[in-house]
Amino acid sequence: MPLAPTTPASLVDQAIEGMRALLASGEWTVGTRIPPEPVLGAALGVSRNTVREAVKALAHVGLLEVRRGDGTYVAAATEMQALMRRQVDRVDLAHLLEVRHAIEVRAAALAAERRTPDDLAVLDAAMARRLAALAADDGPAFVTADVDFHIAVVAAAHNPLLVELYDGLVETLRASIDHPGDADDLGPEHDAVLAAIRAGDVHAAAAASAELLEHVAG
Repeated sequence: MPLAPTTPASLVDQAIEGMRALLASGEWTVGTRIPPEPVLGAALGVSRNTVREAVKALAHVGLLEVRRGDGTYVAAATEMQALMRRQVDRVDLAHLLEVRHAIEVRAAALAAERRTPDDLAVLDAAMARRLAALAADDGPAFVTADVDFHIAVVAAAHNPLLVELYDGLVETLRASIDHPGDADDLGPEHDAVLAAIRAGDVHAAAAASAELLEHVAG
């Protein structure tokens, strides 16, 4: 059967799939500026106009953000992430905490059951950086380490859908964390989550995660 000739629409689809592959591979991370149209067109084997249409399509679903006079940036790695971020922007902190509870408590339980030595090493490293940032009075580093710890807990559940859902909350989570100052009031709760995951205690991990979030809610 002879192949049908390539149509402009299929070239746009080809460009879209090429860009999706760059997002999925991690080569394009959230917040980075993508190459200009001529460079991207040459890399994907399509024209500038085709690249422009593909960018419009990906911007429409929230994966890219076109900033006039500045360029195009990665806004989200997946449509799920884009959807979650749009929804999170429309709700208050109480709603965010309820969703965090739904994801993190279950993720902590699964992490206790499924964590690997590599997962524990990532969690230990995040906690060490959290403590070091606290001692150095480095607020931004503390927030980053704290967020990384929560991300690592969810990752240790080894459920890709949970990871994708949680990823949509990360930036709002980051904005909601304050530098604790001289004392880390939530340090023991974080320690309890990690200890339960390390011990493989499913029920204790869920309970420790729930208690941590209750204290966050104040």
